[in-house]
Formats: sequence, structure tokens, C-alpha cells
Amino acid sequence: MHPNDLTFARPAAAMMVACAALLLGACATKPLLPYSADTPPLVLVPASQAGVRDMRGHFREIYCAVLEAHGTALPDYRPCDDALTRVGAEPPGTGKPVDLKPSQRHLLAAVISGIGYDCFKPWLNTQGTVVANLRQSGYDGMLIDVDALSGSANNARQIRDAIMAMPPPEGAPRVVLIGYSKGAPDILEAVVAYPEIRGRVAAVVSAAGAIGGSPLANDAEQYQADLMRHFPGATCTAGDGGAVQSLRPATRKAWLAQHPLPGELRYYSLVTFPQPERISSILKSSYDKLARVDSRNDSQVIFYDQVIPGSTLLGYVNADHWALAVPIARTHPTIGSLFVTQNAYPREALTETILRFVEEDLMMNSK
Repeated sequence: MHPNDLTFARPAAAMMVACAALLLGACATKPLLPYSADTPPLVLVPASQAGVRDMRGHFREIYCAVLEAHGTALPDYRPCDDALTRVGAEPPGTGKPVDLKPSQRHLLAAVISGIGYDCFKPWLNTQGTVVANLRQSGYDGMLIDVDALSGSANNARQIRDAIMAMPPPEGAPRVVLIGYSKGAPDILEAVVAYPEIRGRVAAVVSAAGAIGGSPLANDAEQYQADLMRHFPGATCTAGDGGAVQSLRPATRKAWLAQHPLPGELRYYSLVTFPQPERISSILKSSYDKLARVDSRNDSQVIFYDQVIPGSTLLGYVNADHWALAVPIARTHPTIGSLFVTQNAYPREALTETILRFVEEDLMMNSK
């Protein structure tokens, strides 16, 4: 057993963490019901008809170029066709060579994580490889800390405070807010509630974001999420106790209906849409449960609930919800081999690609 896995060895602790971190869907008792009249049809609606700009072809071009340029020098290399899922009719790319020169705008990826992340962040022991790779390309990255178990309104204020504490931009704004899972609605609430931050934000990205919530949250309770406070080494607090409520589809859809997004910002959506064999064993039960509503899910969120209205669709990632952003298997190989069996993903290359695409897109749309 890997020495870092000793704190996870007890079965009781493993079950506690599994129930809490899976949005509690696999541990709850109520059955999920399919959506009713507002369920999207089984045939994919073209992104252009849904107010979404479909740029998957060009994002794929950039991602393929980044992956091949780095090769196995970055962790968890995958061929491009295995890194992204082809769904429906993907539009073609530009066909032009991809320029991988260092960033001119020096964008900063400011990441806001999902529910419970702060509870097990010390245990994850991430190695900082994403930020290190970004800096080699002229970009930068950081994590904005928010409450692990609080609601989106509370975390929006914390995002606001973190952005306002940064030095004001001397030219064009550099901050690209990337929201993973619940971090995405936290960001949307921040840019709506606090207009003073908009001039400092270059773009907003949903990365497997729970934009429309998750049906798994409908039969979960906050006390189950609070189990994560007892994770070995956790330092997170109970916060305002609103995290699960913030993830319920009715909450998210009502908020979106009542709060138009600021038009001066640009929005991007990166969706996790894994092939079945790319779902970790520990996540298959929540995938199956969510499949009672729609099988096109990443084990936590249905694919169409990850898209910001009116955003640019970057791509469908062939990874489950955890593999996109939570590098468990790298520092906990025993846990990886037993539970998070599909956790390996080239996150460094993916993050670089997001910033390269956003920078190019911002420059094109400023002309």
C-alpha cells in the first residue's frame, strides 16, 4: 500500500467518503425520476439552435496540437481522439496550423472547485503541475478558495473578494474564471451580484459545471455532505449549510431564469461526456442512478446541464466527473487501482488548451 493511502484504509472511512463525495446519489434511498416536459429530446439539438456557439472543431485542433507538442512529457498522455468524445455532428476546424507561441495576454486561470473540495484538498496533495505547465507557456494559474459546504451566494461573495484583492489590470483583463462542478454556478452568481468585478474578468468557463444542477442533489441532504468534514485531515467548516440546496435543479434553473448573465463577459462551456468504459468503478453506481434520468452523464451531472446559456461550446471531454479535475490516482495509486480506476487524464494539456482557445477567441472578437 502506498504510504499516503494509510488514512483511507479503514472501510468505514472509505464508505463515508464515497457517499459524501458522490453528491450522495448512490447512498440515498429515493429513486430518481426522469425529467418531464422540459426534458431535452434524445436527439442532440444543434448548438446553434440552443443559443450556443459550437466551436468543438477548432478546440479539438488546438487540443490535439498541445497534446502532441508535449507528448509524454506531461502526465497521463492520451491520443487526442481518446481525450475528446465525438458527439453528433461536430463542426470542422479551421484547417490552419496551430500556433503554440507563448501567450501575449498572459491570461490567469482562476479555478473555483466544487462541493467538498476544501475538505480533502490536503489529502489530494496535488503537485502543482497544471500551474507549472501554464507558466512555461506564458500563462498563470491559481485556486480561489471558497467554502466547501456553503451555498452559491455565500461563495460568490468570496469570489468577489478574491478578485477585488488582486491588482487591477493595467490593460485588458487577464482573469479567466474556471468553475468546476458547483464552482461554475458560484462564479455565475458572483458576476451577476457584483458588477465591480466584471472589468477584471476576461472570460468565464464552465468545466463540468453544475449550471443546471444535478438530479442527484434532489434526494440528498446537507447532513450527508457534512460527512466530508470528518475526512482524515479535513479542515473545512460547515459554512452556511447551503451547498446541496444550491445544486438542486429547481434552484439552479430558477436562478438562471431570474438572473440574466452580464452581456459584456464571454462564456465558455467544457462538458464531460465519457464513454462508459471511462467511468471509474466507484462512480458507476451514481452514473447508473443518474442514467434513470438520462444516460448522457458523467456520473454527477447530465451533459446538457453543464452548458452556460449563450456560451461557446468548447468540447465534450472523454472523462468522468472526477477525472476532469480531481487527481486522486496520481498520489494515491492504491485508491486509484481499486476505486478511481479511470482517474488518469491529461489535465495540464487541457488547461493550457482552454487558455489558448480563450485568448485567441478574445483577440478575434476584439477586432
